[in-house]
Amino acid sequence: MAPPLSFIQQREPAGDGPLKTTVLIIGGGVTGTGLARDLALRGIESVVVEKRDVNAGASGANHGLLHSGARYVASDPAAAAECRRESLRLKQLAPHCIEDTGGLFVAVAGDDENYIADFPGLCARCGIKAQPLDGREAREMEPCLSERLIAAYRVADAAIDPFRLALDNMAHAVQLGGRLLRFNAVVGFNLAHQRIRSVVLRDDITGRSQEIEAEVVVNAAGAWAGEVAALAGARIPLLYSKGSLLVTGTRIAQRVINRLRHPSDGDILVPGGTVSILGTTSERSASPDAIYPEIQEVDRIIDQGTAMVPMLATTRYIRAYCGVRPLVSCGEACDDRSVSRGFALIDHGQADDNPLDNFLTITGGKLTTYRLMAEKTADRVCQRLGRGDACRTQSEPLPDTVAGRWTEPGLAPRTWMERGNPGDLLLCECEMIPQAVVDDLVRTLARQGGAASLKAIGLRSRIGKGPCQGTFCSQRVAAYLYDRGVWQDDRGIDELRAFLRERWRGQAPLLWDISLAQAELLEATHCGLFGLELDPVDPGG
Repeated sequence: MAPPLSFIQQREPAGDGPLKTTVLIIGGGVTGTGLARDLALRGIESVVVEKRDVNAGASGANHGLLHSGARYVASDPAAAAECRRESLRLKQLAPHCIEDTGGLFVAVAGDDENYIADFPGLCARCGIKAQPLDGREAREMEPCLSERLIAAYRVADAAIDPFRLALDNMAHAVQLGGRLLRFNAVVGFNLAHQRIRSVVLRDDITGRSQEIEAEVVVNAAGAWAGEVAALAGARIPLLYSKGSLLVTGTRIAQRVINRLRHPSDGDILVPGGTVSILGTTSERSASPDAIYPEIQEVDRIIDQGTAMVPMLATTRYIRAYCGVRPLVSCGEACDDRSVSRGFALIDHGQADDNPLDNFLTITGGKLTTYRLMAEKTADRVCQRLGRGDACRTQSEPLPDTVAGRWTEPGLAPRTWMERGNPGDLLLCECEMIPQAVVDDLVRTLARQGGAASLKAIGLRSRIGKGPCQGTFCSQRVAAYLYDRGVWQDDRGIDELRAFLRERWRGQAPLLWDISLAQAELLEATHCGLFGLELDPVDPGG
């Protein structure tokens, strides 16, 4: 048995007085972590507080598409132009997070011919290159495409890893003096003289409360931005638009494939390493919390996707998931897809009712425009602080850090084979992840504060993302962490239950054929052997 890991650290106990920082950022998604890095490069200290973990919200529940902007040329030209500019910039500054696949927009018989005819001109007005292709050329590039194509255009779409992006941004911010507090929820604000005097946090692991004082507070909580603002007496009119996506068992196409029509359901297929991601929907939700993929959404996505890629009707899907888009409301009557995908930067010091001079909110936007959102927010922070520091994320490359490297498909097995250590046993056979990778992840989590959970390890690696969806690797990793002294007592049972409940939530809407057989195996293994109870009636967990 290997010796216990000597680097496991306990969470820091709450001190007697409040923590102090220059800027407090609420939300550990890609915008919040990107803002932390932007501020750090300007020499401004910040603390990021996140009620769960990095990318726990919409930043970790999207299809990983780096937009060329072509999707929005008709509905939102301003957002289309922003996406074009930022996509080009990110390809230069963060190439290790991006697979520059290129993309296709394709129309099939029956699609709106007026939209097809207008598309190249709309792209040109936004500065987006759209190269026309005939059906034969398009199918040579992607043999999976339908033979019923009537138009095709080549664009500069790409695939991006949102987890690696956020983890690298946060890691660089920490290297420059920033700090991340995971599992710390904002539960209140102390206000005085039109300012936030302090923010009250609750540690969701220890249950302890503490206060943190900051000169400027930035609300980057995404779909939860309205709830956070309400704690300070501010109002943000947000709509919650749920989008569900499906993960295929294999990679269907080499490029991003978009349906050449007004944005709708099931019209984007994005390559994601060894799989493809098909989506998405747009369903109004009353809350950003009570969401899960539904069977009718799955059927609709597959039906629509099959029109452009026929094999999607019979391919195997291993998981469904969903996230919530925070859209700034234009009234109850508006269609969610007509709401701008641009971002909103709100200075609450300029509010007519209950102004707060040191409170900002950044919400909306796209994954593709996260850096621009962070830049504009940091500019406003500097104004509030009376500083003139220039943005450096426009030109300074994002470092490829240790914290985010294991999210890359294929890196773990490649590293394992190169090292050639026969004692480094595989814990996840689907993604070929060995013990050494788990050790590295536990070290990373210890440096970020807090113990290593199965969910946190899965977020930072490929564990649980293969065809078995954690059926075998979850128990192997749990046993290994006991052997290494990371877990004690009943911790493993609690971790397995929480991890598999999340996996089940994504499997439940897809249970047919082979997937159903594997779900039965998972239930027999974990409920029969370990006494875990996963309620099959409630896909929401």
